[in-house]
Amino acid sequence: MDDVKFAVHDETASARRPHYYGVHHLALNTDDMKMTVDFYVGVLGMRLVHAMKVPPGVGTGPGNRGNPPFEEIRHYFFDMGRDGLLAFFEIPSGAKPKGDRDAIGTMQHVAFAVSPETAVQLHGRLTEQGIDCQLVEHAPGQKYSLYFYDPNGIRLELFWQPADGEEPRVIDAFTQTKMKAREELKTLTADEAWLEWATSGLTS
Repeated sequence: MDDVKFAVHDETASARRPHYYGVHHLALNTDDMKMTVDFYVGVLGMRLVHAMKVPPGVGTGPGNRGNPPFEEIRHYFFDMGRDGLLAFFEIPSGAKPKGDRDAIGTMQHVAFAVSPETAVQLHGRLTEQGIDCQLVEHAPGQKYSLYFYDPNGIRLELFWQPADGEEPRVIDAFTQTKMKAREELKTLTADEAWLEWATSGLTS
């Protein structure tokens, strides 16, 4: 990192709250890229926007930067909306075991924000493919989820709120009041200073 230059506009920059713009990309694994493309493009309707092979030396060589330890494997990217990418590495068949989504450090599931119309459309497509779906009503008439698995065994979720129409409002729907959040956080610690710090981004 010594040769990387970070632009600091003023001496107070490091003290300000960082600004996140959402997920750039989420990188998952498959052992069958053709099957994965067929599902994410053909069933879920995502666009394939980039198809590549990992450059030589980045897998098992000294240039590995955290990639899977295999040379020149496929790495494809799909448009998952909101200017974010869903990516897959293709692991050689049989080289790695299936992961346990409930293990520590693994990904439990991926949830996509969709409109009610898209939820109905995708439910129809999934049903046509014989894919089992589980509908969950979190709040009557307000919040819904549809859970299912992709061909790799990855658990996926579609989440929608009818009142939002075609423009899902994810953060607004999940942001709690400071008081409500503190009720749960108090099960972690009785440290009042910590509780105030942890909920400083919430309103009373």
